[in-house]
Amino acid sequence: MKKHILSGLILVLLSSFSIQSQEKFTLSGIISEKSSNETLIGVNVIFPEIAKGIVTNEYGFYSITLPRGKYKLQISYLGFTDRILEIDLDEDKKLNIQLTESSEVLDEVIITEKTEKLSIKNPQMSINKLTAGTIKQIPVVLGEADVIKSIILLPGVTSGGEGAAGFNVRGGSTDQNLILLDEATIFNSSHLFGFFSVFNPDAIKDIKLYKGGIPARYGGRVSSVLDIYQKEGNSKKYRINGGLGAVASRLLAEGPIVKDRGAFLVGGRASYAHLFLPLFDNDNVAYFYDLNTKLNYKINDNNNVYLSGYFGRDVFAIDGVFKNTYGNTVLNLRWNHLFSDKLFSNLSLIYSDYFYGLELDFVGFEWDSGIRNFNLKYDLKHYISDNFQLNYGINSIYFRFNPGEIKPNSADSGINREKLIDKYANEFGVYIDAEHKISNHLTLQYGLRLSNFIRLGQDELNIYENNNPLLFNQELQIYEDAKPIGTENFRRSDQIKTFTNLEPRVALAYAFDDNTSIKASYNRMAQYLHLLSNTSSPTPLDVWTPSGKYIKPQLLNQYALGYFKSIDDDKYSLETEVFYKDIKNRIDYIDGADLIANNAIERDILNGEARAYGLEFLLRKNEGKFKGWLAYTLSKSEQRTPGRTSQEPGINNSKWYSTPYDKTHDISFNGSYELNEKWKFGANFIFQTGQPTNYPTGQFEFQGLVVPVFDGPRNSERLPAYHRIDISATLTPRKNKTRKWHGEWVFSIYNIYNRKNAASITFRRNQDSYVNEAVRTSIFGIIPAVTYNFKF
Repeated sequence: MKKHILSGLILVLLSSFSIQSQEKFTLSGIISEKSSNETLIGVNVIFPEIAKGIVTNEYGFYSITLPRGKYKLQISYLGFTDRILEIDLDEDKKLNIQLTESSEVLDEVIITEKTEKLSIKNPQMSINKLTAGTIKQIPVVLGEADVIKSIILLPGVTSGGEGAAGFNVRGGSTDQNLILLDEATIFNSSHLFGFFSVFNPDAIKDIKLYKGGIPARYGGRVSSVLDIYQKEGNSKKYRINGGLGAVASRLLAEGPIVKDRGAFLVGGRASYAHLFLPLFDNDNVAYFYDLNTKLNYKINDNNNVYLSGYFGRDVFAIDGVFKNTYGNTVLNLRWNHLFSDKLFSNLSLIYSDYFYGLELDFVGFEWDSGIRNFNLKYDLKHYISDNFQLNYGINSIYFRFNPGEIKPNSADSGINREKLIDKYANEFGVYIDAEHKISNHLTLQYGLRLSNFIRLGQDELNIYENNNPLLFNQELQIYEDAKPIGTENFRRSDQIKTFTNLEPRVALAYAFDDNTSIKASYNRMAQYLHLLSNTSSPTPLDVWTPSGKYIKPQLLNQYALGYFKSIDDDKYSLETEVFYKDIKNRIDYIDGADLIANNAIERDILNGEARAYGLEFLLRKNEGKFKGWLAYTLSKSEQRTPGRTSQEPGINNSKWYSTPYDKTHDISFNGSYELNEKWKFGANFIFQTGQPTNYPTGQFEFQGLVVPVFDGPRNSERLPAYHRIDISATLTPRKNKTRKWHGEWVFSIYNIYNRKNAASITFRRNQDSYVNEAVRTSIFGIIPAVTYNFKF
């Protein structure tokens, strides 16, 4: 049986390379924006007469091989005017194409031919794309356009509520999301504890969220990949744009270094609401700032170099109590090289650093922690034929984990300096991924990733009897820390523990016609890093730790099946998917776990399992004055941690319980309406089932204090349902058309009906009636805001 399967696969592969009598040639090139030379990602390059096509890669490059002949070539991209070209393909040709934004005054190009809809026939599924323009039209809190708040409107994506950091995908936790900015890892995507994201929408070019069907080039996380690319800069002329908001402002400048060959981009944001606090006799501080930068230079037609970076910091301080500083720093040096018109490569050297600092003046100490990594990656895309493409590459990431260091911050401090033990690791990956068109109806994408994780030597590691750092007390029926029986010391080059995993990926699309298809995918992924957090939403104080002797890597299997339909010549589109995923070795925390400044975290955790399944529905309206989408997700997310022996109860008596990210129903709507050239309107509606939580089942009084008792099943209760409506109106004065200065006013109202959504519910005794009562804590009510955006 195995021999027959292997023979079939070989025949399928060989069919792509079969020698044909007809002579073939390759058309390749770069597609960019005419006004700035900015390369465009995901442009459709289509030959409608033969129903073949391709899309540009992350650097605007395309390549397609076709038989000799004359063809009509259609170039289309959302927000840009289509171009139709006549091509006489009688030799290998390089054709660079520039597109013009559709908002500019041009004769409209009307396409009457039926063209292949690549999104229908492409096997890639469980992926959502957003443009910077769409994000800026979505009403958000305090009027500040936000990437993370925008993707929460998509199916399968939720948050922990207002003021909660990060996002959850298909019932997964925030640390299971791989967030990339120009290929560099972002470990904390939030400013001001979740009120804003770290991504400046003015600097963003392309955003893709992979929820499933994740290509083999990505690894290291088991829930999703958020892949964000920054703009490259305008190599034709100098441009400045920005915005003035109620609590923050931004400014971005770009222009040529050498005209048509090199460009720079630099952008900054800062909040300033804290500057007004002294007017109210308030010396507290809460602000953020960040900087985006990018340089690019075209050496020749085959070589381009890029240098991009991001730096961001948050500062939160309460006068005389404490000061908190945290943020990301990333840097990426890249080299694009074209070996031939069929082989494209990208070499990247990446640095990423997440820092967390805390200063407590009243105690007299400073606390620093963080994670730093260096990543070398080399990716190649091989356009072997019009029906077969290969992606392959390698990457190696070196990690240094700083769990924490405490030191005195004054001469009279009573605190002694103490350093938790640094941890080191190296993650290596090699992959190959094929995009294979079997026929006009069936297209496959299949690949394999081999990942290897080495926990490197550290100064000291505890040894426990029977390698068991956590004991179960049968008499008290509780878990207790095991006492170390010794320690091991290592050199940095030593290998404490090594993990190797094969991660197959496969996806297929079967198109019934140009408008309807079904798709299926399977993913296996490994995650070797863990975020130590026993809160529903991560905080900057949470610490990352690597897999090792006592902590196993998380292993995911995800299955998805979908139905996709283009309606009325793509004016509408319908996407429905069902998914199921299971995760092994998901860490869980014993009751009373202490995760802060813990040098032996293995004594507070157990390895469990998790699963999530659900149905996603997305209906889009793509054309006309009114555009938008309606998304609905019905899902379940659960976790279970059984005892290691029959004598142990495990967590929650070894029964499945809802994770903090379980939202049974998730409904979201986003719409925009263009009344005329002056006025545009937008609206959001969000409804989510309340977040799982625990309420006390009783109480006792000790020395005059009332202490609640939590002894019920984990996450057996829920907060009230979360819902709100946001609206916005954008005014663009007509006089802008004849001026270099272009401005617009954005008026928005967040939570228009002033819903008091519960961030938490606590219980207390009423001081007057002495009756126990529940107290709802809400962060935002109704918030109006005004933002002025400009460019020149």
